[in-house]
Amino acid sequence: MDLGIKGKTALVCGASKGLGKGCAEALAADGVNLVLVARSAEALEKTAEEIRRAHGVNVTAVAADITTPEGRAQALAACPAPDILVTNAGGPPTGDFRDWGREQWIAALDANMLTPIELIKATVDGMISRGFGRIVNITSSAVKAPIDVLGLSNGARSGLTGFVAGIARKTVAHNVTINNLLPGPFDTDRLGATMAGAAKASGKSIDEVKEARRNQNPAQRFGTAAEFGAFCAFMCSAHAGYMTGQNILLDGGAYPGTF
Repeated sequence: MDLGIKGKTALVCGASKGLGKGCAEALAADGVNLVLVARSAEALEKTAEEIRRAHGVNVTAVAADITTPEGRAQALAACPAPDILVTNAGGPPTGDFRDWGREQWIAALDANMLTPIELIKATVDGMISRGFGRIVNITSSAVKAPIDVLGLSNGARSGLTGFVAGIARKTVAHNVTINNLLPGPFDTDRLGATMAGAAKASGKSIDEVKEARRNQNPAQRFGTAAEFGAFCAFMCSAHAGYMTGQNILLDGGAYPGTF
């Protein structure tokens, strides 16, 4: 399927590896030019060069911390008028809420709620004026089915979800959609960190914890970054203009509810 976005420009955050990289690769495969942001300059430039060679699109790498005002300024200087915005930042650490103080909560909110809001604020009016925009926030399945050790993530990402629900109905008349993509267990570094925390708490090995988690999933496997990216690319396509304010769960069927 031709997604109808060839020649568009996307700003993709957390794009050096994992789910962000998967999204960048899928967009590039459909002819989208990219501005990629991540903290690690070496890993980011490696990803950028891989995508340039594979797809022949323009790829600009911005090594910056998108969760800071300075990092967002760098990203927006390189891409002041994106047609597509994919927000993504690493989740906060696992733990017991009794151990978290104000500093930990503010850091979580900055990374997983306020940063996407600031990026939306900086780009959405330009999208409206041009009559096209796609914003996808990579959040977490924990928004729909909270995980006790991910309290910082549960709270911050749920705040973003509520914010998006309020504004997504205001932009869609201008062909600008805002949606959230909720990953369950995908084979990424973040999953590894979560598994390490669970292993420490249970006294089991990481391999034991991963195997148990894999077997608990109806799909009997973890997701891949490539399939996540392909779904994100469709949400950014010209064909997805009638979907906004939605929370799309990709979890292999792990969520047990009917609705």
